Amino acid sequence: MDKNSVIGIVLMGLLLFGFTFYQNKQYQKQAAIQAELDSIAAVERFRADSLAAVEAAARDTAAPVAGIAPAEGISEAAPIYKDSLLEASRTGEGSIVTLSNDKFEVAFTTKGAQPYSARIKDYKTYGGDELYLFKPGASHLGVQVYAGEMVNTSDFVFNVAELTDTSVVMTLPFAGGGRIEQRYSIREGEYIVSNSLAFIGMENVIPKNVFSVDLDYIMTIPRLEKGYKNESQYSKLDYYFTGEKKPADIGRSRSASKRVDNKVAWFAFQQQFFSAIFRAGKEYSSAEFDISFLPEDDPEKNLMTCQARVRADFQPGQSETVLPFEYYFGPNHYKTLKSYDQKYERIIPLGGSVVGLFTKYVIIPLFDFLHKFISNFGIIILLMTIFIKLVVLPFAYKSYSSSAKMQAIKPEIDKLSEKYPKQEDAMKKQQAQMDLYKRAGISPMGGCLPMLLQFPILWAMFRFFPASIELRQQPFLWAEDLSAYDSVINFGTRIPLLGDHISLFALLMAVSMFFYSKLTTASQPGANDPQMASMRFMSVWMMPIMMYFICNSLSSGLSYYYLLSNLITMLETWVIKKWFVHPEEIQARLKATEGKKQPKSKWQQRLEEAQKMQAQMQREQAKKNGRR
Repeated sequence: MDKNSVIGIVLMGLLLFGFTFYQNKQYQKQAAIQAELDSIAAVERFRADSLAAVEAAARDTAAPVAGIAPAEGISEAAPIYKDSLLEASRTGEGSIVTLSNDKFEVAFTTKGAQPYSARIKDYKTYGGDELYLFKPGASHLGVQVYAGEMVNTSDFVFNVAELTDTSVVMTLPFAGGGRIEQRYSIREGEYIVSNSLAFIGMENVIPKNVFSVDLDYIMTIPRLEKGYKNESQYSKLDYYFTGEKKPADIGRSRSASKRVDNKVAWFAFQQQFFSAIFRAGKEYSSAEFDISFLPEDDPEKNLMTCQARVRADFQPGQSETVLPFEYYFGPNHYKTLKSYDQKYERIIPLGGSVVGLFTKYVIIPLFDFLHKFISNFGIIILLMTIFIKLVVLPFAYKSYSSSAKMQAIKPEIDKLSEKYPKQEDAMKKQQAQMDLYKRAGISPMGGCLPMLLQFPILWAMFRFFPASIELRQQPFLWAEDLSAYDSVINFGTRIPLLGDHISLFALLMAVSMFFYSKLTTASQPGANDPQMASMRFMSVWMMPIMMYFICNSLSSGLSYYYLLSNLITMLETWVIKKWFVHPEEIQARLKATEGKKQPKSKWQQRLEEAQKMQAQMQREQAKKNGRR
């Protein structure tokens, strides 16, 4: 690795660290402002709803008949709804019905004809309990429609009209004729709940100027994983527009709200490894989204509360109007989500266009192929790392051999530093170094190629491991869960930047990065150059320390991969230096070309022209300063 490579690594690291720090500060400020605005808005909504309820009650309360007083001791509660059947349904007691298949179990309550809980089979929480995507009573679905008076289905107890092992039909009748019907059904081998919201025989109940219904989805999702920070960082609310490459999102450990006035195909309340996805058969016409993260010490152990207030188009004057919906309650497994052909898989963070393509068409297929034969995911990661290193080795060989050659000519470069010690001789020194590189057959830019090739791969892995449900709760060596951090020491209290634990894989990764940097910087020229010394300090010390702090709370599988990558790279460098680069041949070549004029490459010619122009500008500037 030459000077340009080190500069590139340092700059990328500093930019990443600086940008992350800046964004955290900005998000904290925005979150505080948004929380204040949300609180004010909530108070205003509550006050408005209260006033509306009082006014409605006042309008709907029937005046007592003249001359007849209520019997003494009897208090008559005024009805809220004019429709007698609605009023009777409002005061009824709800019951629970359950649909189950081989994948999940979904309970529904007749109070509002809505989902009540969802238990995902074949998965457990980090603590080993049954995994509920949302616990009993932690979900709310209300359908609001004007039918002579404002009706919200969540206020009423529906009648169970049909019930089988895989479907349930619940109805809400109206005294004026017609009914609202909610039909839910599931299929074996799927995480899908099919829902049909029907308005039957209500053409004379719902006015002909009503063109939409409003749906309000609220869900509280519990904590399911080991680390709160990592789980909240990969949890969010997604919403997808038909035809877009990927869904938009809000959240990622920060409470947020968003109003969308365009048509939305579906939205998702996404936990790190599990999601509740809500799709409209004919798209939602508009939406308001809200996500609020609960604190780490929440006594109920809940992670976040998500809310979506959406509108669906309605055709009035029909004897039967059916609005189809689809719910997905299941894992964020790429192939499972993709099988439904609704772009659900795009909620999984796999990186941008280039990195995402590499992840989808190389990493995931390779991962799945190896898993067919090997059950230990630590071994799978090892084999994946070796495979990737072998694929990029032909491209990286030039860089590794260039680094070895640089070390071979280091004595000659040190002589140039002694020959041109002054700052004003920097141009002469650089030109002499370029000539030396040319004679030795070294490309100054040779070290940049593998870095450019490996950076997308490293970023793909950075995105893949924390989002890969396959690694969830998979043990390897001392790590009990490769999708979470491996805490070998727990402090019991949180330390700024470090957290409340020490991850051994992250620590070993940082140590391997330190030795790799020591190995590569040993061949760097300019031992007495203060600038080079500063760069070496950043590369050898600061980068490993910074990477440790970043990875300490991330997936142990990710740190394990980086550790393997560093070890294999050092092995490759040692092998190339030992058997493929011969210092005596390079020294002989230098002696043979000493004093001979070497042809200059186009890049070297452009560099010298730029240096001459810079020197000319410096001389002109010096003259101007002298005149003053």
